[in-house]
Amino acid sequence: MSLNFPNVFSVTRKAPELIAPARPTPREVKQLSDIDDQESLRFQVPVIFFYKNNPSPSMKGKDPVGVIRESIGKALVFYYPLAGRLKEGDNRKLMVDCSGEGVLFIEADANFTLEQLREDDQFPSSCLDQLLHNVPGSDGILGCPLLLIQVTRLICGGFILALRLNHTMCDGQGLVQFLKTIEEMGRGEDSPSIFPVWQRELLNARNPPQVTCIHHEYEEEKYHPDTNENDMHNKLFFFAFREIRALRNQLPLHLRNCSTFELLTALAWKCRTIALKFEPEEIVRVSCLVNVRGKRYNMQLPSGYYGNGFAFPAVCSNAEDLCRNRLGYAVELVQKAKAKMKEEYIRSVADLMVISGRQIKYPVRGNFIVSNVTQVGFGEVDFGWGKPIYAGTPGAVSLISFFMKNQNKNGEPEYVLPMCLPMLAMKRFEEELKRVMQQEFEQTRIFCKL
Repeated sequence: MSLNFPNVFSVTRKAPELIAPARPTPREVKQLSDIDDQESLRFQVPVIFFYKNNPSPSMKGKDPVGVIRESIGKALVFYYPLAGRLKEGDNRKLMVDCSGEGVLFIEADANFTLEQLREDDQFPSSCLDQLLHNVPGSDGILGCPLLLIQVTRLICGGFILALRLNHTMCDGQGLVQFLKTIEEMGRGEDSPSIFPVWQRELLNARNPPQVTCIHHEYEEEKYHPDTNENDMHNKLFFFAFREIRALRNQLPLHLRNCSTFELLTALAWKCRTIALKFEPEEIVRVSCLVNVRGKRYNMQLPSGYYGNGFAFPAVCSNAEDLCRNRLGYAVELVQKAKAKMKEEYIRSVADLMVISGRQIKYPVRGNFIVSNVTQVGFGEVDFGWGKPIYAGTPGAVSLISFFMKNQNKNGEPEYVLPMCLPMLAMKRFEEELKRVMQQEFEQTRIFCKL
């Protein structure tokens, strides 16, 4: 049963403050990459971490708010661009004025425990507007703080760290790198174990720019979006290993070695398409974010690079084929989307951004974007009170879902996929998901009996 938050739970916040780098930092202007400053990334992304009262010996008796506040200032000495403000140049090029103004910080206290919050139906997005306060005038892309952090003490001794990041500055991996530096500063380290690397020019367009790949993820919409922004509802869906195993067993043999991400993305894409009731001939697409760090894609991004290091190639289907075919059809398409990623592909994306004047953006109607953050490291961020019981996004951001891994209250692993849909479509999505899961379980039981 969901608790009545306005009457039962409350959060008392102190006035927002700016945390500047603890020591003087270079005053300069740094350009973002041609991947960073695309229109599709000009938004704020929330991330939230829940911690028990489990301090390490060195943190016993210490206030997490004070420790984290001081550590942020020390970490910003190394990540000083995050303390600056974005401005726009010719051809909508984004650059950060490293002014040292600081990031926004809010100290808060709640009148509830972590277990009370965890019992709520809406966890981990419960009470989000209180746990991540939108400071008026702070959520723009230009001329605003690039990071907002709120740390809320709980009456059980645990705490919640919620933040909001200007996505043009970092991706998930870059954000975790910064948070790990805060962690290290709190432990008394003088410098980070991984030094931040700017070098955003590594993902700039070629000269001259040349679009060499087909980019369905940026194709112009043929149908105008008809969703009401005020009618959008966010909900997280949790998948246990036994459910995933049942789904996988119903795939054709050649697809049963697909990843869990591919399987659940295909399932969600199909159910979402059915729920939104597209015309049979209408084109729908799915995009999968693919990280280009490491040796596989030969991008030569150095360790410590904290900019956006990904692209999100898409594949298309008409709605009728996706809805009528078995799940394996969608799985194969998701695999094809991921397989598109090569060095040439992301180079072509950067070139497309420059040629289009950074005006081009992913379509809204009929589009579904999924980011796999299970390997990003959110769950490893430990400020001295142990690893979080939940770490990740509190929900989907419009049509973008974040695929996450979590542990339930019994300590059992599960996968999490948030969805954001209009209210009636969300009900249809839940019904279709339930129908598919029950069907797969029934078929699995029949197979076992045989």
